[in-house]
Amino acid sequence: MYSFTYTRAKTLAEARDLIAKDADAKLLSGGMTLIPTLKQRLAAPSQLVDISQLTELRGIAVKGDRLEIGAAMQHVEVSRSADVKQKIPALAHLASQIGDPQVRNRGTIGGSVANNDPVADYPGAVVGLGATIKTSQREIAADDFFKGVFETALNAGEIVTGFSFPVPKRAVYAKFPHPVSGYAMAGSFVAETASGVRVAITGAGTGVFRWKEAEAALSKNFSVAALKGLSMPAKGLSNDLHATAEYRANLVEVMTRRAVASITGEK
Repeated sequence: MYSFTYTRAKTLAEARDLIAKDADAKLLSGGMTLIPTLKQRLAAPSQLVDISQLTELRGIAVKGDRLEIGAAMQHVEVSRSADVKQKIPALAHLASQIGDPQVRNRGTIGGSVANNDPVADYPGAVVGLGATIKTSQREIAADDFFKGVFETALNAGEIVTGFSFPVPKRAVYAKFPHPVSGYAMAGSFVAETASGVRVAITGAGTGVFRWKEAEAALSKNFSVAALKGLSMPAKGLSNDLHATAEYRANLVEVMTRRAVASITGEK
């Protein structure tokens, strides 16, 4: 690693001031992406500002028809939360499938979403549920947040503070994980919400995206049969040493059918 200054922020305001004064500073929460990057000397921040213990970024609570989750909540905490299991069991299941025990015990939901890795799981839930991302400056709708590979709508110095998830009528996340990393080679988050059916795909392309054709079909008939004849175009999907674009397109179709079957009880 390169040398840097480590600072544990005592408040969100302090963290905001620290990164505002230092353009080369980086925020540290779970560190599941940042620390390996530093070890490989792919990043050389002048300062790490640790926000993992900030009380403003922690907590899980039900507020009316929404589930509020602080950005510094670790994956294991989301997966084991009684409130999450009761209100959005699909989200608890998703969190329990992230990486391995070491990652789940250190990684945070805020860090995962802010990093926007194309193969991460949480973006699927955030978009699939139509969540709102809360930051130190504003609130951002899920459909407006993810911009591309490791790119988001966050401004310089803007910090993700939490998430507001509308409680769906029903939802399921199905993914085909890479056998080594556990990352999604293709994952489908299917949710029937108060505003309609949403199908969010992660792992297969350059970032999370909605499968609008599947949403339209399921809105008319929420069943596996409604997906018959639909095909995911391979164009634009990831094509690498792990899988071809065509293979990932097929995985998207299979995972979406499995998600719907899990919701409806079909075989």
